[in-house]
Order: sequence, then structure tokens, then C-alpha cells
Amino acid sequence: MRKLASIAFLILFYASPTFSDEKILNSLYEGGKIIFIRHAIAPGNGDPTDFKINDCSTQRNLSQSGIDQSKLIGLFFKENNIKIDKVFSSEWCRCKDTAEIAFKNYKTFKALNSFYDPKFVENEKKQIKDLKKFIKEWDSDKNIIFVTHYVVILSVLNMGVSSGEIVVADKDLNIIGSIETY
Repeated sequence: MRKLASIAFLILFYASPTFSDEKILNSLYEGGKIIFIRHAIAPGNGDPTDFKINDCSTQRNLSQSGIDQSKLIGLFFKENNIKIDKVFSSEWCRCKDTAEIAFKNYKTFKALNSFYDPKFVENEKKQIKDLKKFIKEWDSDKNIIFVTHYVVILSVLNMGVSSGEIVVADKDLNIIGSIETY
């Protein structure tokens, strides 16, 4: 089943006319790219009213489809031998779980946290400023991965994304392309 899902993902990736020229994959091989990944499938919208950052039972969590999607994301990077410098995740459980399942090793980074909910919206400007500063100061010939939320990617790249979507940008945050993983 896993092999079949992996094949289906790769067929979707290579069959898509947007990616047929391998521009995205070649840019990842070059390294030094910024990779934003929206957390994998976690049914629902926003966070429950009893949300607590340190208690996953109060949050939206990955469904089995989200777990499978996270495995496929990791498999894509592994099978294509894409060099990764570091993986950072939002502190939300659905992002941490996506990062853990896909990449194993990651660190949390507050600048990647969601600000969708009205109680967090005031954090947007500082988070985006901190994230852009971090990117500007980051220097590696490998790629860096940020597992985060729709609103963060929209705010930084002005691009809406699907659950599990991978967006590749250069260090100046010019979008090279994206890969949908469902």
C-alpha cells in the first residue's frame, strides 16, 4: 500500500504540466532554497475554543490521511536525495506531527505559529518580521524547511496553499513553484 501511494504521488508530481520541466526539482538540487510546507490534512478550520499550545488533545490534529500525506512528503525528499539543512515547525501539534513524520528531526520556531484565530492575530507583524530576518541571515548550500500554516505562507509569499502543499522559494522569497501532495 505504501509503495502504491508513493507511486501515485510521484505520478501526480511528474504528470502535472506545471512541473513537467523539473524546474522545482532542479532548484532543490541546487540547494539554498526556502521550502514552506503547510501542515498535512487536519480536518476542520481554525482551532477549538479550548485550544492550548501544549496540549494536543485540545487542537486540530492530523487525520489518517494527514499522517499518510506526511509520510509521502518525507518520502519525496528522501527518494529525490534533496539536501536539507534544518527543519523548523510551528508549535501547533499538527505542524509538529507533520515535521516529525516526514523528517524525524525538527525544531519549533514561534515565527511559524498560526495567527488565524483572533486571539493570535496581533502576533502576525512580529512573527513575519522575525521570520524574514531569520531567512535573510540564514546561509547554507542546503535547503531549509518551514512546516507552518496557511496564514503564514499567505502572509510571507502572498500565496494560498492546500494541506501538505510544498512551496519552494529562493532566499528573496520569489516563488519557484509548488507541489500539491494529495
